[in-house]
Amino acid sequence: MIWIALGLPVLGALLQTFLGPGLQGTAGGKRILGILAVVPIVLSFLIGAKIAMGMDPSAATVVASVPWIDIKGLTIPFELRIDTLSMTMVLIITGIGSLIHLYSTGYMSEEKDYGRFFAYLNLFIASMLMLVLGNNLLLLFVGWEGVGLCSYLLIGFWYEDLANSRAANKAFVVNRIGDWGLTLGLLLIVATVATHSDQHHLSDTRYLSYDTIFPILRDALTHNVPLATTIGLLLFVGACGKSAQFPLYLWLPDAMAGPTPVSALIHAATMVTSGVVLLNRMHVVYEISTIASMVVCLVGAFTAIFAAIIACGQTDIKKVLAFSTVSQLGYMFIGCGVGASWAGMFHVTTHAFFKALLFLGAGAVIHAMAHDQDMRNYGNLKKYLPFTFVTMTIAWLAIAGVPILSGSYSKEEILGAAFENAAATRYGFNAGQYAGYIGLAAALLTAFYMTRLMMLTFFGKERWMATPEGHEVAAIEEGESHEEMPVDEGHEQEEGEEHHHGLTPSHRPHEVPISMWLPLVILAVLSAGGGWYLSQGERFKNWLAAPTASALDTHEAASYLQQIAIGVAIGGIVLGIFLYFRGLPKTKAKEFFLFRMVRGWVGGQFGYDQAMTTMSVEGGSEIATMLDDGVDERLIGGSGVGIGRLTEFVAGVVRVFQTGIVRMYALSMLVGVVGLALIVIYFFKGGHP
Repeated sequence: MIWIALGLPVLGALLQTFLGPGLQGTAGGKRILGILAVVPIVLSFLIGAKIAMGMDPSAATVVASVPWIDIKGLTIPFELRIDTLSMTMVLIITGIGSLIHLYSTGYMSEEKDYGRFFAYLNLFIASMLMLVLGNNLLLLFVGWEGVGLCSYLLIGFWYEDLANSRAANKAFVVNRIGDWGLTLGLLLIVATVATHSDQHHLSDTRYLSYDTIFPILRDALTHNVPLATTIGLLLFVGACGKSAQFPLYLWLPDAMAGPTPVSALIHAATMVTSGVVLLNRMHVVYEISTIASMVVCLVGAFTAIFAAIIACGQTDIKKVLAFSTVSQLGYMFIGCGVGASWAGMFHVTTHAFFKALLFLGAGAVIHAMAHDQDMRNYGNLKKYLPFTFVTMTIAWLAIAGVPILSGSYSKEEILGAAFENAAATRYGFNAGQYAGYIGLAAALLTAFYMTRLMMLTFFGKERWMATPEGHEVAAIEEGESHEEMPVDEGHEQEEGEEHHHGLTPSHRPHEVPISMWLPLVILAVLSAGGGWYLSQGERFKNWLAAPTASALDTHEAASYLQQIAIGVAIGGIVLGIFLYFRGLPKTKAKEFFLFRMVRGWVGGQFGYDQAMTTMSVEGGSEIATMLDDGVDERLIGGSGVGIGRLTEFVAGVVRVFQTGIVRMYALSMLVGVVGLALIVIYFFKGGHP
């Protein structure tokens, strides 16, 4: 049945491709396309749930293979793997994906390319399912590249806008860097396994399947730790690309150029989880290489705090959530780096709940505010969007780490593992403890910037009404009094906004239709109780014990960290409320240097994004132009012209001897015969005349 679960999204994409152009012109046709988009994903989820409920968590099943690649010396079938890691991801991908598809039917109802959007969305789900279900390295790579392609198509969905096209190109280019690392890492694994298998032949690795290569790989790397470190670091580069870790996080904030449901799908259920899945699937490498584990741990910790700081300075509601995702992914990498892969996956699961809810809630706000994404234009929206406010409040408290809600459980497990485990220790340096302290600081900032988002959006004055008082918070954010700030300053459309908004002082926000608020309800329930349910009796840890080989006990750490985590969460929330509930008094605004001097650097990512964009994207463009002019135009193009001219020259020389006089031809033949005779005589005598 798992084949059906994989095939249904592909079928949905095909139906949207062929039926979309004919049906999307009418409301009834769009309704049909919406049903054809949602139903395949829902059915895939139901199939996945049935398989998960009936499987043995300690066993892995390989579904009967289908012939795929068969060339001399290499046979690779198309086969799928059912274990608790793959099924966890299947449920997240199809479950959250179903809700996002349902939400999209309402959110994109006015979109002219309705069918194209859902074709991309269905194909995105299919690619991610391929990545997590494939039972060999090649299928993993196919799914990996498929996800990258679909993200490019969806981020640049509104390709008529140059900013959106640039964002899609940026995501594609940055991910190529990560894919370079993944490709080299996989090739090195293949070479290692082929070298150390009994017959030393690639075809004897049984199609590169996980069950066969992992025992061989473990034995080979145990006796060659530097090789394990090399493979681990290369795979980590790939994971950094897809999961947006420093320094390859640059594409994720720009991914906000796509429609909001795309942002929810990328950030909650699909692309950004790819790197975490890769690290979990390849855990055997990181168990052997302490250095690789330390790098994963420390980069994750740095990314968590770095992105959290940047999120504090954003004014675009979607970009706050984007940097929040980068930061939360850092926690997942900390878990993988300290040997608690199951805790990293636990946070993947809970994060999918509340981050999908936050993005879809933000989409409801954007939809209600005429597609304006600047939080400085919001205020008091709880009056107009009470339902959205309640559901987003649950997600806000969950990501902040408030007890009982889902985010607190997974975050505490990761931090507990970081403090208690010595897996990422080398030469007396315990990377886990440093990561734990950094994680606590990032948790404080998380509670703060999410409170800031909620206060600016749902509380305070209705700032879209064009009165001088309405721009008090915007003035504070810019470090000046509102009297000094023009009414429209700071409200231009930022790069990545979903269309030019039509927000006017007379605008009245309205609640979203049922197709958009029903997913919010379901996600709110999961955000509230999902973490508690999965943590009872170590349910989630035991579920993932076999595929992640995690046996770390974090009970003691969790017991004392719980009190610290509660204090950190409450501290961040209180600070955010204090600064943003009513807005700072204008006479006090300049006393807070954070909002004057530092905010520009924080909002601009400390100049890193601009520098890297200039070096990689613009620099790459210059190199490409140079190569096009120097190599393509002059060398390759010039060589063709040059060969033609050389031929003309040789023909001109030969033409001199073509006189049409028979005596001249006879003389030429005589000279040729004499010359050949002299050469033969010369060599016949051993080179002596």
